[in-house]
Amino acid sequence: MKKLLTAMSVLSLLFGCKEVKKTAEIDSMEVEEVVQKKEPPFVWEGANIYFLLTDRFNNGNPENDVNFERTEDTAVLRGFEGGDIQGITQKIEEGYFTDLGINAIWFTPVVEQIHGATNEGTGNTYGYHGYWAKDWTVIDPNFGTRKDLEKLVKTAHSKGIRVLLDVVLNHTGPVTEKDPVWPAEWVRTDPTCEFTTYENTTACTLVDNLPDILTESDEPVELPDALLAKWKDEGRLSQELDELQLFFERTGYPRAPRFYIIKWLTDYINDFGVDGFRVDTVKHVNENAWSDLYKEATYAFETWKKKNPEHVLDDNPFYMVGEVYNYGISGGRKFDFGDKKVDFFDFGFKSLINFDLKVDATKDYETIFRKYNKLLNTKLKGKSVLNYLTSHDDGNPFDKERKKPIYAANVLLLTPGASQVYYGDETARSLIIEGTEGDATLRSFMNWEELDSLPQTQKIHKHWQKLGQFRRNHPAIGAGKHKRLAKSPYVFSRTYVNGEFKDKVVVGLNLPKGKKSLWVKGFFGDGTKLYDTYSETEVMVTNGKVLLENEFDIALLELVE
Repeated sequence: MKKLLTAMSVLSLLFGCKEVKKTAEIDSMEVEEVVQKKEPPFVWEGANIYFLLTDRFNNGNPENDVNFERTEDTAVLRGFEGGDIQGITQKIEEGYFTDLGINAIWFTPVVEQIHGATNEGTGNTYGYHGYWAKDWTVIDPNFGTRKDLEKLVKTAHSKGIRVLLDVVLNHTGPVTEKDPVWPAEWVRTDPTCEFTTYENTTACTLVDNLPDILTESDEPVELPDALLAKWKDEGRLSQELDELQLFFERTGYPRAPRFYIIKWLTDYINDFGVDGFRVDTVKHVNENAWSDLYKEATYAFETWKKKNPEHVLDDNPFYMVGEVYNYGISGGRKFDFGDKKVDFFDFGFKSLINFDLKVDATKDYETIFRKYNKLLNTKLKGKSVLNYLTSHDDGNPFDKERKKPIYAANVLLLTPGASQVYYGDETARSLIIEGTEGDATLRSFMNWEELDSLPQTQKIHKHWQKLGQFRRNHPAIGAGKHKRLAKSPYVFSRTYVNGEFKDKVVVGLNLPKGKKSLWVKGFFGDGTKLYDTYSETEVMVTNGKVLLENEFDIALLELVE
């Protein structure tokens, strides 16, 4: 039946269109049918997070490629290559992340990096990766400006995409001729960590020439003279000091090193409304410091929400995911230092990065899915893990030669938990770059040219898009309960229930090409209409089965609204 609707009525029904462009006013219009599809709730436990190196993803502003005379020759892939915040925003605007099914973006730190280069025997290296902070209070001009970051967050939020800032609390950048060491009351410069006990993992420098913040100290310290002089030269000394005074008056914290940095980090929440932190080098810091960070991050997030009610996406609390290097889901909640076990989930972390999946990925689908379903619904209930197969500093990723990009997508995007897509996973970006040393080989520039020109790369990308969109649209995939429905061909269900919201899906893997029958009895009743989003086919359950005929070996079945 035809309905006569005003233009505004149609727009209100077509929800999901938060960014409706104004056009000439329309008095009325005839619409055959208006389909109102409810947006699924965003659930961090099942998030699809895209992780990228800011300097290696997309160069949005070539004019900011060189700053602070960072012009020395470097070892292969160890200098700045031009990627920046504007480049990320461009790809958000183009819909790249939306089409990939991404609902959160994590990018490497963008605070000001050391100005000089280091040479630790592998050739010159600059702080292109963002983990060598010189000044936490300002954005490095190689990455962009505060306005650039503000625009990125607003643009991401307008697309329903959350933003995770990568934060470092445990160390400054290395010491160079241009970058003096911080005062002794701020940092230790020895011993170097041995990683065999709690103490020689936390009260030490991660590597040589990486001064370690005294995060365990409650002793008040003065700001470094070099930092004060820098702020004075930049015309913002009084502003920074006034803000610190207000922070310490409000909180009552001692002016100890960690509290200065916590103030500086949480300013990005106060100012821009970022949704969460990915926290670097978690196990190298006494765990109570993370509780302090989470407390102030939560305060900042709630304050920002009250000041900006029109920009609040939902009622999710501030999210913190931690990198406890070598933590694996198999161990449950606690990380074993050798002489002490720590449950970092008790200190502000909703989730930890899971180092197990790259090993588990060698097993069959059901073994992986059943294991993760059990652990996430027992030992880790109420918490989560962030699964990955490839990262920026794991020299032994799954499928380093990129021979199994389709299988990798199936494992990463269908395993219970949140997923971390490392930039280029979806385009089989090479992880073996000639002439590189160490982790530099994992950090080549995003292979946009291959995506534009190579049919095989485009085919891989399309598969990641289909799976990613299905995951984003169905919290059941990452946050729901798993159950095998049939062994051969392999069919499983996922169910997620939260209040009145219920999400039910069925997935088939390793299916025969051509005609195929998927067993769904006991989950979807006869007469139920389903839609296979992979082949874009509507089907009906008959005699407990769904029949499909196509060239694909995968099916992603959802209820027809």
